[in-house]
This record gives sequence, structure tokens and C-alpha cells, in this order.
Amino acid sequence: MKIGEVYKKIKKDKVAFCAFIVLFLMYFAITFADFFAVYPNNFSDRNRAYMPPSNIYVIDKDNKIQKPYTYNYNKVFDKKNLTIRYNQDRNKKYKIKFFAKGYEYKILGLFKSNLHLIVPEDNCALFLLGTDINGCDIYSRLFFGGQISLTIGFLALLISFPIGALYGGISGYMGGVTDKIMMRIAEAIMSIPTFYLLIILASILPSNMTSKQSFALITAILAFIGWAGFSRVIRGMVLSIKTHDYIKAIETIGASRKRIILKHILPQTSSYVIIALTLSVPSYILAESGLSFLGLGIQLPEASWGNMLREAQEFANIIYRPWLLTPGFLIFIAVLSFNVLGDKIRDIFDPKALK
Repeated sequence: MKIGEVYKKIKKDKVAFCAFIVLFLMYFAITFADFFAVYPNNFSDRNRAYMPPSNIYVIDKDNKIQKPYTYNYNKVFDKKNLTIRYNQDRNKKYKIKFFAKGYEYKILGLFKSNLHLIVPEDNCALFLLGTDINGCDIYSRLFFGGQISLTIGFLALLISFPIGALYGGISGYMGGVTDKIMMRIAEAIMSIPTFYLLIILASILPSNMTSKQSFALITAILAFIGWAGFSRVIRGMVLSIKTHDYIKAIETIGASRKRIILKHILPQTSSYVIIALTLSVPSYILAESGLSFLGLGIQLPEASWGNMLREAQEFANIIYRPWLLTPGFLIFIAVLSFNVLGDKIRDIFDPKALK
């Protein structure tokens, strides 16, 4: 089935099409993260820790429409309650510019640019979604964190799916003793406790590795383990496919086993592979978020939705700083969208499942 036909069927389903649009916007946003971000990825101002979101105004005190502007916050220490609060300083307005020049960055790592969607006036502290304990802009880090959370899972899928498909295809086609031995090996790999393996890997990785390198390595290692379950499903499909008459005909004319498996059997499993690929992405998003949340994945100062959510585990932060929950909301939306889209793709490629 062609991509255009799949897209037309997705478009007819309003819920699935909404999920597709949401995911498209998410990946578009993280691809051009620097353009949408107000501050660079390494920005931090500890003097502005836990600053509340900046208020944007378009109507002044005289009820006149103005260009968007905001006010800075003054940090005040409450000696009586031993707490820090922020009071809005309305003595000076700070204009907000759109499609203006800001800090320099590279588009897709290739072309230099300094154009940004939102640029605050000089000396303006603009934090659209507040800041965290380190004074990092939550709004900007959502884009940079999404680059990790939404893409690192594809690394595992690119490793595990080809291995699982080839292994399952060989096992199913060969059959007999070869099939039994290969499946016992796959079952042994599936029995390895993933969570404890992650803890061991996190403790033995070299200390001079960056958090991105270490998590990419962990994800790659997990992918080499995750292929086993996928291979069992492919093996079952191959056992059915190899009994078809056209496979018998190909064997009769003397085609090699390699050609039969790669050219004639595995392509017949492509529909399931596409479905499994779509439905597997959410699990890797949740895995990254969970590992980073537990401190086993991406570490500060690098951003990911998982480690950004760590501060929200404190009850006081949930009550008084709800903006820290924003990464969790995006994780929920991304996983839900992938599941909805995956279900629709499954219905398209496997219409018999609806009967």
C-alpha cells in the first residue's frame, strides 16, 4: 500500500488525523528547537530559580491595545516565613518582538541563523512557563528535551527490528532442530530482567561519557535484547507464509534460501512490522522518561522530558509550581497520539482484525 493511500485513510478518521497533526507539530517543533526557544539550551540563572511564568499583556491600564509586553519580577525574601517570592515590577514595560534576531544557532547543524519566533527586549526576563530550581527556562527546554525524548527510541527500533525480523525469518523458514535452538536462545534473552540490567549498565559505564552517549549506549544494548520478542512473532508468521504455493514454486526453480527469506518471505511481514513500529515508539518514550526520572538516563545540564519532570515529584512543587508538570503533559499527549495513530495504521494494514 502506498504512503498516499495510507494518508488518505488516516485523514478520513478525525481522531487519528488529529493525532497525526499533533505528532507532526511536535517533531517540527523539536527539529527547529532553537527557532522556537527563547533561550539557548545551556541557559541558567540561579538568581531566578522557580520564577513563575511571565504574564503577557496586550491591553494597558488605560484599556488601549498595545503590542505584546511584559514586566520583570523582583525577588523578595520573606523573613517572617523564610520563603522567597516574586513580585511583579510594573515600573517598566518590556516589549516582546516576533520573528526577530536573537542568539546565534545552526539550523539542522548546518546553516547559521539568529532568527527566533519570540525575542524579549534587552534586560527582560521572559519565562513563558516559569523556571526550574536551576533558573532554566522551562519553555525553551521543552523543545530541547523533546529532541531526546521523541527521537532516542528510534535508535533502538532501528537496531532491534532488523535483527528480530531476520532472526525470526531464518528460524521459521529453517524449522526443525535449528528452529528449536534459535527459539530457546530468544527465550533466554527475553528472560533477562530489563530493570536490573539498566541499573548494572548505569553503574559500569565510563564516568567520562556524556549523558547523551551513555543513554544512547544503554538504549542500543536494550535494543539487542528487545529484538527477541519481536522475532518470535515474525517466526510464527513465516511458518504460515512458507506453506504457500508460490513459496513452494520458488523453491522448485532452485532459488537459494537467502533469496527466499529476504526477497519473498520477509516482505510479506511488512504490514505487521509497520504496525509494530508505530506501537513500539510510545514504550520507548516512556522508557526514556522513566529512566531519566529515576536518574539513570539523561543527566543535567542536558534536557529531556523525563529529567525535567523529576522536580514535580515533590508535593510542594505540584501545589505551588504547577508549571513544572508541563513535560509530563507533553509525554501523555505524545504517547496517546502514537497509540491512536498506531491503532489506525493497524486497522488499515490488517482489516481482517476488524471482523
